[in-house]
Amino acid sequence: MSNSEIVSRAEDLSKRLLSGDRRALSRAISLVESDSEAGKLISAAIYPHTGNAQIVGVTGSAGAGKSTLVGSIAREERRRDRTIGIIAVDPSSPFSNGAILGDRIRMQDLTSDSGVFLRSMASRGNLGGLSETATAVADLLDAAGFDVVLIETVGAGQDEVEVANAAGTTVLVANPGAGDDVQSMKAGLMEVAQIMVVNKADLAGADTAVGQLRSLLAIADLGAWKPPILKTIASSGEGVP
Repeated sequence: MSNSEIVSRAEDLSKRLLSGDRRALSRAISLVESDSEAGKLISAAIYPHTGNAQIVGVTGSAGAGKSTLVGSIAREERRRDRTIGIIAVDPSSPFSNGAILGDRIRMQDLTSDSGVFLRSMASRGNLGGLSETATAVADLLDAAGFDVVLIETVGAGQDEVEVANAAGTTVLVANPGAGDDVQSMKAGLMEVAQIMVVNKADLAGADTAVGQLRSLLAIADLGAWKPPILKTIASSGEGVP
């Protein structure tokens, strides 16, 4: 494909994306993910149209229930008549480098909702809990007119702080019985969270987890903002509103 054809293709996809064309959005995301020249042109073209979406990152250790919580947040936002773009960063297959689409399976009921756009992305070994292009894809969803963009990290551990650079609000998810995990958060995730959630609050130990987070907040130097600590049962939606 010649340079002029690449430019023409990028311009066409950009215009269609900005007009709300979901097929153009999907194709643009693929081009951005592949780090193609057309993808770079699209990112540059749509950038002036970003800055309108509320971008929320959801991070925390594996097994905390991030996917279930993201799905529950999306359903609550839809009840409020807001459109949702979801970026679910999944672990990469060691064989194909593709995403292991666990998140898409857990949020399958959302895919039939025209007000929700779900994209699974492979981390491809990238550290920090996101894929290299997650921020650029969030910009595409922003420019496409979604009211809220939710970014869910892989769930590998305390170094998942890149999401704070991609999101305006970072939600840290913990769960009962994760004592050592909660203690380790002070080394990384604690510093980037604006909201803290103890999910699976119907299990024993939820109040203990809340107390541990409060203790860590009391000794942490996080500036003027003190993150609220909320309890949720994401599987039923309790605490999500």
